[in-house]
Amino acid sequence: MGEKLEVKELEQVAVRFSGDSGDGMQLAGNIFSTISATVGNSISTFPDYPADIRAPQGSLTGVSGFQVHIGANEVFTPGDKCDVLVAMNAAALKTQYKYAKPDAAIIIDTDAFQKKDLEKAAFKTDDPIAEMGIDADRVIACPITQMVKDCLADSGMDLKSILKCRNMFALGLVCWLFSRDLDVAFNFLREKFAKKPGVAEANIKVIQAGYDYGHNTHSNVNNVYRIETKTKVPGRYMDITGNKATAYGLIAAAEKAGLRLYLGSYPITPATDILHELSKHKSLGVTTVQCEDEIAGCSSAVGASFAGALAATSTSGPGICLKSEAMNLAVILELPLVVLDVQRGGPATGLPTKSEQTDLLQVLFGRNGESPMPVLAAISPTDCFDTAYMASKIALEHMTPVVVLTDAFVANGSAAFRLPELKDYPDIKPPYVTPDMQGSWAPYQRNPETGVRYWAVPGTEGFQHILGGLEKDNKTGAISTDPENHDLMTHLRQEKINKIQVPDVEVLGDKDDAELLIVGFGGTYGHLHAAMDEMRAAGKKVALAHFKYINPLPANTSEVLKKYPKVVVAEQNLGQFAAYLRMKVDGFVPYQFNQVKGQPFVVEELVNAFNGLVKS
Repeated sequence: MGEKLEVKELEQVAVRFSGDSGDGMQLAGNIFSTISATVGNSISTFPDYPADIRAPQGSLTGVSGFQVHIGANEVFTPGDKCDVLVAMNAAALKTQYKYAKPDAAIIIDTDAFQKKDLEKAAFKTDDPIAEMGIDADRVIACPITQMVKDCLADSGMDLKSILKCRNMFALGLVCWLFSRDLDVAFNFLREKFAKKPGVAEANIKVIQAGYDYGHNTHSNVNNVYRIETKTKVPGRYMDITGNKATAYGLIAAAEKAGLRLYLGSYPITPATDILHELSKHKSLGVTTVQCEDEIAGCSSAVGASFAGALAATSTSGPGICLKSEAMNLAVILELPLVVLDVQRGGPATGLPTKSEQTDLLQVLFGRNGESPMPVLAAISPTDCFDTAYMASKIALEHMTPVVVLTDAFVANGSAAFRLPELKDYPDIKPPYVTPDMQGSWAPYQRNPETGVRYWAVPGTEGFQHILGGLEKDNKTGAISTDPENHDLMTHLRQEKINKIQVPDVEVLGDKDDAELLIVGFGGTYGHLHAAMDEMRAAGKKVALAHFKYINPLPANTSEVLKKYPKVVVAEQNLGQFAAYLRMKVDGFVPYQFNQVKGQPFVVEELVNAFNGLVKS
């Protein structure tokens, strides 16, 4: 045991933690990703947990997973398959082994592979490793449960509390395998359990025990691994989820605009964490209200906007259905509102913890009447910050509700986030009324260049006015049913959106001579980028145009889409973005790649499909 192991430097590696929903796999994965992000590694994570509130212990349907992909250079996805699989029980091994590479190391808790555990996991023999055809030399079999009991025997903790620390032993073993610094993990736990220091120290002791076990036994492996950072930009880094980044983007926009931030929301998976995060920041001028339903959440936000706040409401697809009338109220009132739609699997209750892109046409057209509304789609967990900021800027400067699309993959996944400087972000200047307008101003008086109406916040002396859901006269603001006026107001509301200037869509890869252009939007960016990179490495001429601004589309959209011999639109629905692009770009007839599995794309599947469209 005294020989020195070789330390191999890797470019990237994926680790998947899996076990029962109560085994703390999400926490273990979060800590490992935080450790990696703090040292500047690029990371991409994918929490994959069941929709059951609490499935039976040891059951196949109750397995929760968390995959983290770390790299010396930028990584775009959590990885198709993992290099290390932690399986805390037999059911985890049975359901998660399909996500492991053929040569992956497998860490198991042998104490959770007893006869009753194997029966619950539907194993037919008492040797699950052989039954699944796994090379025993790749398995790190450790009696984790018993070792944790021994480690905390003198802690004074009850058995249930002791068993909750099993995840930390596995984490410590993985940290040894990849030469991770445990101090970050220790600080994380002391902060998380600040009110329960005994719990924090117990978990810290178990992490150290797992690390020491790997160090002392070498855990059946011939090497330990190190992933250095090659692209780190100086600054402060944190591991951030998309939902938290969205919350921070809203806070930053409110500060830049000099406004209070209001969120009216109703809890719904997978958007609830935005409400949770914003509720922590009253000191930054944030007001959050957990309303009795989705309609009230959106309606209260419209009221807060009328009162002069940066107002937002958060939900998922089912909630958008319910909020649609209140969203339309914001359209006809022409008030700023940010609507956050964290997409999940549908229809109806569908797959609450899974990810899709199936709300696109709903947010574009799913309201009565002609109700134009800008739509943005975040492309990664860290991009949620920028997208929320820019959506707020558009809403405030153009007096309109704006939809931000994320999805469960982006919202719950995380990445290394370099804390930005607010001075580097563009100013936000709402179109307030000016003193010289007093006496001549009317509620729908507009800037002739932008078509945006001027904003008179209630309480501004000399600018008393009434707004409402009935159509208004474009000059006086009085209720009007005049056909010509309604036609005019309909066009004015549409033209205002059309005039919003958004950045051109960027073409990546072989932008000058690609044989195939891959097109996507929102949270599929990483997988499509990785597919493009793999194809280019194999000598194929391929480019990627990924859309963040959906309505209005970038001005160069038609030029880009018509430039290449073949175009494939890839999305996690049955072709909604492809249909929208065909509607907007005359003569555009793309190939399509569509999956609706509730899971992220698999890069290997994308490459195989796209290779079929290009010459060999």
